[in-house]
Amino acid sequence: MLQFKKQIDAKGINEEIVQALIQSHKEDHDRMKQLYERYKADMDGPKIFKRGPAQFEGFGTNSAIRRLDDKVNNLLNNAFDVDIVDTKIGYMFGHPIAYDVDDKDEAIKEQLSEFLLRNNAEDDDAECGKMAAICGYSARLAYIDTEGRERIKNIDPWEAVFIGEDIHEPTYSLRYYSSGNTIFAEFYDHIYIYYFSQAKGNDFELVDIQPHMFEYNPLFGIANNKELKADAEKVLALIDAYDRTLSDASNEIEQYRLAYLVLKGMGADEDTLKELKKSGIFELFGENDDVRYLTKDINDTMIENHLNRLEDNIMRFAKSVNFADEEFAGNASGIAMKLKMTALENKCITMERKFTSSLRYQFKVLFSAWAKRKGFNKEDYLKVFFGFKRNLPANILDEAQSTKELKGHVSERTRLSLLSFVDDVDYELDEMQQDALLYGEQLEPLGGDEDEPTGDS
Repeated sequence: MLQFKKQIDAKGINEEIVQALIQSHKEDHDRMKQLYERYKADMDGPKIFKRGPAQFEGFGTNSAIRRLDDKVNNLLNNAFDVDIVDTKIGYMFGHPIAYDVDDKDEAIKEQLSEFLLRNNAEDDDAECGKMAAICGYSARLAYIDTEGRERIKNIDPWEAVFIGEDIHEPTYSLRYYSSGNTIFAEFYDHIYIYYFSQAKGNDFELVDIQPHMFEYNPLFGIANNKELKADAEKVLALIDAYDRTLSDASNEIEQYRLAYLVLKGMGADEDTLKELKKSGIFELFGENDDVRYLTKDINDTMIENHLNRLEDNIMRFAKSVNFADEEFAGNASGIAMKLKMTALENKCITMERKFTSSLRYQFKVLFSAWAKRKGFNKEDYLKVFFGFKRNLPANILDEAQSTKELKGHVSERTRLSLLSFVDDVDYELDEMQQDALLYGEQLEPLGGDEDEPTGDS
């Protein structure tokens, strides 16, 4: 998209560039939309849903040959891609991102708390991470609501085009979407929003220009990784192979019910077959007469081994884990659990750094408005930091023993931050001070001044 940046820098935005941006983005748009449809398991998503019975030459032209393998066509979708995404998001965002201010500026902290509460940041962050894992990147827009407050909302990634060297801090952005027979487009720079529309069969036209009230481009992206690839994108062919194998195996098993009756040394007319359905009895007069069903053998061991190898490769190359695996059974220690999840952790670290970069830019945009409305310094966004905590089963006994050994060797703040069940270290420190005052050695005397005589006068 850098070629468009040069054009916009030189000429500004116009209808032709908007049309060219949308055309250039079409391949990515279709790819991300398909990945999301697949995640939802819609009929247009997984490839297995589009598969019909296998076609072979010769059938249909020779009346003496009849097909038996097209009576059942199971379409079994094994949603490994969904499990890969949900496992990562649950592990990474099961505990909400912790936002804090490093110099404990109370005014900034109060503004930050109100903003997060008003925007349901916990849910928005998790959904934003989910879309990035599904599609390769997600998109977010900062805007001013009708009450004059700064807000954020997530945008479907296939609707967003970012122009610049980094989608976390783009120079220009375009959002486009369809409604009825009209395509609407919104172009963002560091000052204005340019509104375009295109009715069916017509060219784009500029409808309106409005300031967005920030000093930076408010539409930005959150990358899943540098390559902007989805978590399951590298293993989709393996998942499709698993779907085909399991569907075919299910077909074979179900076709046992459709096995053909073989009458050896005898025939049966329509009347005989009708009588057979009533009585269920065959009369065999010839020595070599026989009645049996035509069935075929199924090599279930080969199928099982093939499915197991596919599943192992899917999880391995997607850098995910299967919590139903026997390796996670029992009472594994914290270190053993982390070793088993090293690949997933490495993948989450990459996304965490990308997410942090986007959040920092988000607050850069917001503080440019808060500086005007609230009197903050525009550079105060650098005082906001973000904490990610992994969502793992907690072994509280091990944690308690470890933190007990650390007492006196590290600060209380650091020691408490190591406990998985402590979400807010500052709140916990305040509560500990209150407990010490009410119940500990700092307990105030209850019987009056300690210096007053207590004996009889």
